[in-house]
Amino acid sequence: MNQHVTTTSIDLVEMTVEQAAAGLASGAFTAEELTIAFLERIKSYNPTYNAIIFPNPEALDDACEIDRKRAAGEPLGPLAGIPIVVKDTMDMAGFPTTSGWRLLYSGTGGTDLMPDRDSPVVARMRAAGCIILGKTNVPVLSATGSHANDSWAGPTLNSAAPDRMPGGSSAGTATAVGTSMAILGLAEETGGSIQNPASAQGLVGLKPTFALVPNAGVMPLAGSTRDVVGPIARCVRDAALVMDAIAGYCVEDPKTVAGIGKRPIGGYAAAITPHAMRGAKLGLYGAGWRDRPLSETTQTLYARAQEEMTSLGATMVSDPFKGSGFAELGQPVPSLDHYDARGMECVPYDMMLYLNRLGAGNPFATYEDFAKAISAEDPFAAGGVLAFMNHMPELLECMADPETPPSMAAFLTVRERYLAIFESVMAEYQLDALVFPQMRDPLPPRVGEEDIHETTVCEINIAGLPALTIPAGHYEGGSPFNLVFVGPLWSEGRLLSLAADYEQATHHRKAPDLISAGDNEA
Repeated sequence: MNQHVTTTSIDLVEMTVEQAAAGLASGAFTAEELTIAFLERIKSYNPTYNAIIFPNPEALDDACEIDRKRAAGEPLGPLAGIPIVVKDTMDMAGFPTTSGWRLLYSGTGGTDLMPDRDSPVVARMRAAGCIILGKTNVPVLSATGSHANDSWAGPTLNSAAPDRMPGGSSAGTATAVGTSMAILGLAEETGGSIQNPASAQGLVGLKPTFALVPNAGVMPLAGSTRDVVGPIARCVRDAALVMDAIAGYCVEDPKTVAGIGKRPIGGYAAAITPHAMRGAKLGLYGAGWRDRPLSETTQTLYARAQEEMTSLGATMVSDPFKGSGFAELGQPVPSLDHYDARGMECVPYDMMLYLNRLGAGNPFATYEDFAKAISAEDPFAAGGVLAFMNHMPELLECMADPETPPSMAAFLTVRERYLAIFESVMAEYQLDALVFPQMRDPLPPRVGEEDIHETTVCEINIAGLPALTIPAGHYEGGSPFNLVFVGPLWSEGRLLSLAADYEQATHHRKAPDLISAGDNEA
């Protein structure tokens, strides 16, 4: 350790990749020192916020290896030595993948799923030189976009508003980033699980185009149709750097062939252009997109955000989807607020693919063995976390024969219809992107029956479209207000540029006041 550096002297609060990389390059601190500082911060705040459930005991060894490479003059990329976290659902060799479920963790009497190799996204972050501090908390089977209250590890708190919903299912990743217990993290979305926690905690979250990033080795809800892996960060450039590391074709995940040639030349971070709002045309939220009104307070904050974007040179188009038939395509499942589950019927088949990839760490020879092991809390039974899917005929067919791929005919039909209308409207109005409030009203309390009310989840998850959330202020009660930019397939570079321009002009992201373990004891 450097004689002149103490880990407490390193300012970790809101530290960006650029700031960390500058300190590492200048010798202000080493990767080892930076990692120690983050581990000490985790000791102070994780007991309260419960974001990280499996610390990585090899983090310091990994940091020392980066320091060795730097001292030897080996070439290092922009993420080398950067401390990060990954979502529990992503396989990481040596760690159980529990999906927040006590029945899938030996520490709570369940059966461990122990992967013998990393998922491709984790492997790519390691290859980029990131220091993985640990795995983060999720709700049972990632089955809610609002919280992690039912996790075997206990609830995760919202870094920005501890009494409010933290967002889910990537709750732990968002809270780890929001509390500055890590610089950034990997999240995953089937139905809002990147957007919701990022917005709930005033963070940048990027849900990529479906098939741009491999999701093999990630416990699925809709691995073949909807699931995507993306970053949660505190600034746009950091999210872009993660995309540079994880996006692109993967032999193990054949659907990623669709993304070949779709990434910006030179990468996502390099493609962020200044003054991107100047001359941009942006579509606004309205009943043509989804017939759910914004609350009065949300409308006020949204109006202010529109003024900010207009001042940067953007032009707004009101409710461009009016009369298009887009809103009428939704088929919300009973008992949930506008959640359309089409595309998730393949979960038994996708789970079989996932279990088979575990290798020696898979304790189940068949899907029937798996179903028996979890029968005490059957997720599809009445009261189960996936009970809402029982009305879907193709799910029942897939459960009867989980080794045979389901046809997914209804899902494919609605995806094509969504995309056709979306592309037509974007072309008709010459829109660069849509920009909506990501939530229709302030966050509900963490404990209670109400869920987060978002604007973009089922539509873009079914269509496979990309979305990027960005901090845009706070409600009067203190919960964050985020915008979400939605664009055509493969438009991540443009969305990042628009969001970066807005971010640099407004600086709405603010470090939250945190409660440490010592404060709790007091």
